[in-house]
Amino acid sequence: MRHNEAGCFNDLPAHVWPRNAARHEDGSVSIAGVPLTEIAAEYGTPVMVVDEDDFRSRCRDMARAYGNPAHVHYAAKAFLTTRIARWVAEEGLALDVASENELLIALAADFPAQRITAHGNSKSDSFLRRCVTSGVGHVVIDSHQELDTLNRIAGEEGAVQDVFIRVKPGVEAHTHEFIATSHEDQKFGLSLASGSAFRAAQSAHDAPNLRLTGLHCHVGSQVFDAEGFKLAASRVLGLYATIYKELGLHLDFLDLGGGYGIAYTVEEEPLDVDAVARDLLRAVRDAAGDLGIAPPTVIVEPGRAIAGPAAVTVYSVGTVKDVRVTDEATRRYIAVDGGMSDNIRTALYGAEYDARIVNRNTEGDPHATRLVGSHCESGDILINNALWPDDIAPGDLIALAATGAYCFSMASNYNCFGRPAVVSVREGKITPMVRRETIDDLLAREVFVDS
Repeated sequence: MRHNEAGCFNDLPAHVWPRNAARHEDGSVSIAGVPLTEIAAEYGTPVMVVDEDDFRSRCRDMARAYGNPAHVHYAAKAFLTTRIARWVAEEGLALDVASENELLIALAADFPAQRITAHGNSKSDSFLRRCVTSGVGHVVIDSHQELDTLNRIAGEEGAVQDVFIRVKPGVEAHTHEFIATSHEDQKFGLSLASGSAFRAAQSAHDAPNLRLTGLHCHVGSQVFDAEGFKLAASRVLGLYATIYKELGLHLDFLDLGGGYGIAYTVEEEPLDVDAVARDLLRAVRDAAGDLGIAPPTVIVEPGRAIAGPAAVTVYSVGTVKDVRVTDEATRRYIAVDGGMSDNIRTALYGAEYDARIVNRNTEGDPHATRLVGSHCESGDILINNALWPDDIAPGDLIALAATGAYCFSMASNYNCFGRPAVVSVREGKITPMVRRETIDDLLAREVFVDS
């Protein structure tokens, strides 16, 4: 059974919930001084609530650990709105985008283009041209074809575009198969082992409209220590040495990607940002020294580790029913008014979450429970296996913690559900970020043809 058994179900584990979350004497939970009951009443449910000061503080933690906010590139794919982009800009961080629309949202927020790096394994000509014309700092090259295309486009625009080469160093972090991104048999990057990455570096160096300034790699997601990063860095630095020896080119940057893990449940330990950064930076310096090259500036992309713990999603309890599992045992199914359309991660990755009743204290006896959504899909599960109090009832509010990363950004309209509202909270004030999607929004994209 899972962690949050009935006896401690009213607790809010500080390493999982936002830094400004608190439960009060009447049992209600607030974030940054704003009761979640008040937010639910005003904005409906599901609703995503972002603790602005928590988000900003994690930006600062990363900037301090890596010595400069410009060395920390917030990964927009984790969670992006114009307000999020402005927070990142104000904290001095750089920004990684993985699509043309992410780039356009960042530019709409007046994010400085020179602090943007563009990712993607199949960037369109339109995306590449937008990168060049808007002046993004770096484009991460993912294939030889893309290298040739970007060189042509930059030439057409009369520009020289700074680039990184994405390298597959053959390091597999201990993570889910779908979010491991550094082994050979997957879609991202150019192989270090086969020499493809070096050939790309040579082509970029020779290209008249490209300037190679660094290499990029990414070992996976939900990684909690520096070991995978260190091994990847060591292998990629070998390519730096080869590039210096063969091409006479010193590269300034080593982008080690993201993947920094967060605690989703009580049992998980939060990432020690300072310790990982110290360990990683020391390993890069040592490896570069052994190879006889100057150590490059290390860049990291901690999207999840900044956004994830800063937000919760609040749902209303709908149907509660008991299902017989054996002759002696039942499982309680608690259904809420959202589910896989606003959080696909449990269905997709088997992700686990911490959830609590946030409108009152609970006092019931523990009962085997499964938290499910309202969609017409048997896999629409938010929490698969828990021991929860048996007094949870329709109308209660349940909040899932650590939903700031890859929930809003992966949301869908399955069953024609509208995507939820998003609000931020700070010092007792609610600020709307994204309004709830309505049926009018869904119908607005329909093309009606008279018969």
